[in-house]
Amino acid sequence: MCESRANPLHPLSFDSVLYMDCVEGMKHLPSNSIDLIVADPPFGIEFDGKNSAYNRHEDYVVEGYNEIDGDYSTFTESWVAELPRIMKNDASAYIFSGWNNLKKVDAACEHHSLETVSHIIWKYNFGLFTRRKFVTSHYHILLVVKDPKKYYFNKMEHYPEDVWPINREYRPRELKNGTKLPLQLVEKCIDYSSRPGDLILDPFMGNGTTAAAAKAKFRHYLGFEINQELEKIIEGELARVELGQSHEWFDRKKHIQELTKKYPRAATAYRKRKGNRVKNAEE
Repeated sequence: MCESRANPLHPLSFDSVLYMDCVEGMKHLPSNSIDLIVADPPFGIEFDGKNSAYNRHEDYVVEGYNEIDGDYSTFTESWVAELPRIMKNDASAYIFSGWNNLKKVDAACEHHSLETVSHIIWKYNFGLFTRRKFVTSHYHILLVVKDPKKYYFNKMEHYPEDVWPINREYRPRELKNGTKLPLQLVEKCIDYSSRPGDLILDPFMGNGTTAAAAKAKFRHYLGFEINQELEKIIEGELARVELGQSHEWFDRKKHIQELTKKYPRAATAYRKRKGNRVKNAEE
């Protein structure tokens, strides 16, 4: 099972993936408990990841991928409606979408008082071949916030652009879910919109990329996934990364202090690896 750790600062079980419907799961989360949400929901395009046009052999795609049943607007409304209550006032959400149903995602966010502050384009290196229209080689990412005056944004670059050219990850002959986001892509979302020790929620955990990215960035994670067959895949993704391996210290002293308070295990791991002294949170 994915590791689960209780934190005295929070009533949730941190660093865990729960195999259940995300709408039902989010209803049980405390209000104002989540620092950042990364959501890559089904796109509602009858996709299962096994079609040869996607350059994947069906033997290497995990069974149980679920597209939505019924109307896409109803589906989107059902899970987006849970976000405002569980998000902290300074929290953000990155929501991935294809162009087909982008308007419905945008409408659901607006309906539930989540304000879009950026519309990001993820440009990737492969699109499905087409004969009578342009090849789609990008996804949309809506950065939405609960409070446009209070949301946290770590401006790592002087001129951060909203087009992100990041190649897909190819792992031939490895078992995988129908869809998979690159680790680098999710790490970028985490870097810009969360702090060390924050809690990252992924309502559609899939392959476990968000969990692995959170671990690599000294963040906690919590996720929901309805396909139990993905448990070993998620555990494998977590095993690929070391705690804090991708973290960048922008304000070292301040971040180490925050990490010690919010994520003691990560602070201990950092101290051992770097040989630095991390002060106890009570000092």
